[in-house]
Amino acid sequence: MAGGVKRVLAAALESFVAEIFVAAGTPEADAATVAEVLVWANLRGIDSHGVLRVPGYVGRIASGEFNPRPDISVVADLPAATLIDADRAFGPVGMSRGMDIAIAKAREAGVGVCIVRRVTHMAAIGWFALRAVDAGMIGLAFGSSRPNMAYHGARARGVATSPIAIAVPGKRAPVLLDMSTSESSMGRIMLARDSGTPLQPGWALAEDGTPTTDADEARMLTPLGGAKGAGLALMFECLTGVLVGHPLIATAIGPDAETRHSQNGFALAIDIASFAEPERYRRDIAALAGALKSLPVAEGHDAIRLPGERGERTMAERLEAGVPLPAGTWRRLAEIADGFGIAMPPVVEG
Repeated sequence: MAGGVKRVLAAALESFVAEIFVAAGTPEADAATVAEVLVWANLRGIDSHGVLRVPGYVGRIASGEFNPRPDISVVADLPAATLIDADRAFGPVGMSRGMDIAIAKAREAGVGVCIVRRVTHMAAIGWFALRAVDAGMIGLAFGSSRPNMAYHGARARGVATSPIAIAVPGKRAPVLLDMSTSESSMGRIMLARDSGTPLQPGWALAEDGTPTTDADEARMLTPLGGAKGAGLALMFECLTGVLVGHPLIATAIGPDAETRHSQNGFALAIDIASFAEPERYRRDIAALAGALKSLPVAEGHDAIRLPGERGERTMAERLEAGVPLPAGTWRRLAEIADGFGIAMPPVVEG
C-alpha cells in the first residue's frame, strides 16, 4: 500500500481500540464508547481526532491525567440545565453523559443544557451533536481547554483550539457543522508527523512564535480568521470553565502555570417537536439545501456542498474499503498493543 499506509475495517479497528483501553483499566462499556468515537472520526475523514490519539490517551491514563474509572456526579440540577463534574473522565464518556442529560432536559423543557466540568480530550465533537439528532433533536456542543493556540496579536499561547459542532436533522442525512476555532488542529499536526508531510503555511507557530511548516517544530496553532477565531475560543472559555469555577486559560498563563490536561464541555439539545412539526422541519431543511445547491458553482469548485456532506461520502467509502492508517500511526499503535500483549487488527488486502 502506498506510503506504508495500512487499511483496517472499522469494526476490527473499533474492537482493537476498545481492547487496548480495557487493558489500560477502562470498564468495557466506557472503552467501547471511546473506541466508537475515535473510529467514527476516522470514518468521517477526521483522522486528526481518530485512533492516532490512542497512544496519547493511554499515556495520560498512566500519568493520572485521564481517569478511566471516574465518579461522575451532578453538581447542580435545574429544570432545563445541569452541571456535572466528570472527574477527569475520557472526553467521549463525559460528553456522552452530558448530551444525554441535555436531551432528557429538552424533552421536558423544549431546550436542555448540560455543562461538563473537568472532562478530558473530547475527540471529534460532532459525534455528540449527532447524538441529539439521533433523538430527533438539534444538537450543539463546544468545549474549552488549556491554551494551545496563539491569541490574536500575540506570539504565545493564549487560548485553546476550542471546537464547536452544530447538527440538525435533514431529509436524507443530518447537516453537521464540526469545526475548530483554529486554522488547523493539534491532531492534524500529529497526523503530519505520522505521515511525514509538511504543514500548510499559516497553520502553526514554533515555540518562539515564528511561523513554521515543519510539523516537528510546531508548538502552537493560529486562530481561524485571526481575531474571530481567537474571540470565539475566548468566549467558549467564559461559557464553560469560568462559569462553573473551573477556569483553564488564566491559570495556564504565567510563571505558575497549571499544565495538567483538562477540558470543559457544553452540550445543548433543542426538541424540534416543541417548536415545529418535525417532518415539516426536515422538509424545510431539504428545501434550504436544495436552494443552496441550485446556486451557480464558483470557479475552482466542482459542486456546492453542505456541512457534513464530505464526511458522509468519506464514511461510505471507508466502511467499504477500510480506514487508512499512516505508517507512523500504525507503528505507535503497534508499540502500545505489544505492551499489552494485544494482536494488531487484520489489514485489508488489495
